[in-house]
Amino acid sequence: MTHLPYQRLQADLAALIAKSPAGARLPSEPNLAKQLGVSRATLRESMRMFETQGMIRRRQGAGTFVVRQQPAVASGLEVLESLGTIAQRMGLKISVGNVLVSRILADDAYAAILDVPAKRPLIQISRIIRNDTRPVAYQVDTLSEDILRSEELSSNFNGSVLDFLVRRGDPLTVSRDEISAIRASADVARMLEIQRGDTLLQFSSKLYTSAAKVIDYSFSYFLPGYFNFHVVRRMGNV
Repeated sequence: MTHLPYQRLQADLAALIAKSPAGARLPSEPNLAKQLGVSRATLRESMRMFETQGMIRRRQGAGTFVVRQQPAVASGLEVLESLGTIAQRMGLKISVGNVLVSRILADDAYAAILDVPAKRPLIQISRIIRNDTRPVAYQVDTLSEDILRSEELSSNFNGSVLDFLVRRGDPLTVSRDEISAIRASADVARMLEIQRGDTLLQFSSKLYTSAAKVIDYSFSYFLPGYFNFHVVRRMGNV
C-alpha cells in the first residue's frame, strides 16, 4: 500500500516518540528534518499534532521533549458539571492558575446575549487549567456585575464559576453549548503554551437560570489530547 509522504512522516514520528522515554529530548529540528528527509516547515507542522495530543512539548530555546502520558479527562456531556468535579471523580489532579478577574463594558454582542444594556459593567474571569505542570485548558467566563462582583470571589475560589454559583444557590437549569474545532489565536496559544494556529476544541456556553435568563457566557479551550468528551444518544422512538 502506498502512503503519502505526510502519512509516512506521521508514522515515523509516532514510532520515534513511542520508543523514547518520558523526558527524553528529541533531536534538534534541523537534524530531525534531515534524518526524516523532510523540510523543517513540514516537520514543524507534523509535530504540532503530536504536541496538541499531549505526546511532546516544545520549549522555546530548549528543544522538544517527550511527555509522560497523563490520563485524559473523560466525561459524558449529558450532566452539567465543572472540570474540577469531573477530575475529582476520576481521581485526577488538576490545578487552576493565572486567575484574572477584570471589569469590561458590554459591547452589543454581550449586551444581547446577557440581556443587559450596552456599556453595562461586566465581570470577566479567566484562568488556566493545568494537568501536572502542563496547561491543558483555558477558560473565560463573562457575567453581569448584577450577578457577580469581583469582591465575592474569595481567595479560595477553585476556578469554577459554575461551582461558585451552585454553592451560592443560584437557580441554574441548563447550559447550551456550541462545540467546534478551531485554530488557536495568538492570545489563547500563549496561555496554553502552544503555537498559534494549533487545533483546539472550543466550547462556547450559555448558562441559564430557571427564569430562562443567560447568567454566564463562557468560552473554554481544550487541548484535544488531554480530554475525551462523549455523548450518549438514544433512538428517537425509544
